[in-house]
Amino acid sequence: MASETEILTGADIVVRCLEEEGVDFVFGYPGGTVLHIYDALFKRQHEPNIPHRLQHILVRHEQAATHAADGYARSTGKPGVVLVTSGPGVTNTVTGIATAYMDSIPMVIITGQVVSSLIGNDAFQEVDTVGITRPCVKHNFLVNDVKSLAITLKKAFYLATSGRPGPVLVDIPKDITAHKTAFEYPKKIDLRSYKPVTNGHPGQIRRAADLLLSAKRPMIYTGGGVILGDGSDELVELTRLLGFPITQTLMGLGSYPATDKQFIGMLGMHGTYEANMAMHECDVLLAVGARFDDRVTGDVNKFCPDAKIIHIDIDPSSISKNVKVDIPIVGGVKNVLRDMIKSLKETGKKPDDAALQQWWNQIHNWQEKNCLCYDRHCDLIKPQFVIEKLYEITKGDAYITSDVGQHQMFAAQFYKFDKPRRWINSGGLGTMGFGMPAAMGVKLAFPNETVACITGDASIQMCIQELSTCKQYDLPIKIISLNNRYMGMVRQWQEMFYDKRYSHSYVEALPDFVKLAESYGHVGMRIDKPEEVEGALREALAMKDRLVFMDIVTDQTENVFPMIAAGCGQHEMVLSPLSPPSLRKETIEEDE
Repeated sequence: MASETEILTGADIVVRCLEEEGVDFVFGYPGGTVLHIYDALFKRQHEPNIPHRLQHILVRHEQAATHAADGYARSTGKPGVVLVTSGPGVTNTVTGIATAYMDSIPMVIITGQVVSSLIGNDAFQEVDTVGITRPCVKHNFLVNDVKSLAITLKKAFYLATSGRPGPVLVDIPKDITAHKTAFEYPKKIDLRSYKPVTNGHPGQIRRAADLLLSAKRPMIYTGGGVILGDGSDELVELTRLLGFPITQTLMGLGSYPATDKQFIGMLGMHGTYEANMAMHECDVLLAVGARFDDRVTGDVNKFCPDAKIIHIDIDPSSISKNVKVDIPIVGGVKNVLRDMIKSLKETGKKPDDAALQQWWNQIHNWQEKNCLCYDRHCDLIKPQFVIEKLYEITKGDAYITSDVGQHQMFAAQFYKFDKPRRWINSGGLGTMGFGMPAAMGVKLAFPNETVACITGDASIQMCIQELSTCKQYDLPIKIISLNNRYMGMVRQWQEMFYDKRYSHSYVEALPDFVKLAESYGHVGMRIDKPEEVEGALREALAMKDRLVFMDIVTDQTENVFPMIAAGCGQHEMVLSPLSPPSLRKETIEEDE
């Protein structure tokens, strides 16, 4: 801990606060208003005998800084840290900040601001950072006195990581980083108006336990909150204790082992037939760390029509926000599940075995529909096949990031995640360009692990300049681009809802991705035959010290099934043309 009498500049205080927080990496891009901070970083990095040496990662675009910090945070559970300058530096981060906000990812963004005397004067590279970012941060601060800088940063880290996590922004005018004051970093912080509830109400937990034991057709539905709350072990124990079927959202994958027999697949718009049907038919629903978003519920008026709903969430504003619930429990997932397990054991009762067996028989019947079937004998490469081979070769133990689109859904459907924090993707905002910089953050956190980015030919170009960052910092990620020469999900919607009018969804001027990767100093591979896929994947994954860009030419016509169309309920799915005709919804009407 620093001496109370140590006099430091605001810039030095920023660096020392990050060290006190144990920050490993800062993802950033310099500019005029943060040059004092960058100078302090340089001097600190060249001091001898520093116990915790902070590393700055220079990205090529500020959006990538936020996505890399985001990937680091999702994979480690620790807050990601971003440092950018004012004006366009700030505005370039907004997409990444909103991405983190939508998925409740802990992040601290430090932004430069014009000198205090010029704020409001339309000075060079001035924007209203606090105003611009207010809708997409958990909280933000404008520092107006160097004496409050250290405690403000302490508050930022506390807010970002406690309760429902999220991004917190600290805007620092350039003159504040030059002013000096005594440095003292508080060990603890107490905010009178901010007291997250960590333990659930005992009476509500007992009510929930009784309702679960009375269920005839139960379902457990979990989201990203289980992962964020480190509640996976408790979730597994509870689910196995009850013997209930479990489904997970896109953000929740990995919090319960996908290879376990009680897991019946992801639910929602592109979830499995069995998961969505079981949700629709259940009589008791336990929702854990999930927010009932529209991609899960479909038409909320048709959602779980016969179910009594228990909802566990650390954020009271999420409960009954979209779907009215019967037993709300506010608290941290880990603590509430632990207390629920204890309560269930104390009752000495068990679920109705006969009813549960009958329910499982029905679920097995739904599973026999094979809703994820696809043509395995095609002369073209099917994207599902690539994901299956990747899973097989990595034995399900890789860190997988993705961009957004069809490839994201195929990855969620066909890569079986048995561990939390292995599936890194933008769920709430659906941000194209997220995948590669997120993979950079993961690889920095876990340099000895396999990190693969599953992307598409449209998404990868959003932040493709980060191939340069990967070269500078020797980040040998594997980029698996499922190249269908389309914005795949846009094309799918245009096919289904717009009479195949493919308006501006075909990418007519793609680069030679192999040459592009090579120009950045990486390995490029082009694969266009199904028989080449496995060998190429094995070759790429064997190159432990090289970034490999795999341009895999896939079937342009392949769509993601199942699919719940807009305005439909969970039981109204469109299934693959290869599914039995009796199961397919033959017409799709767009929600008016």
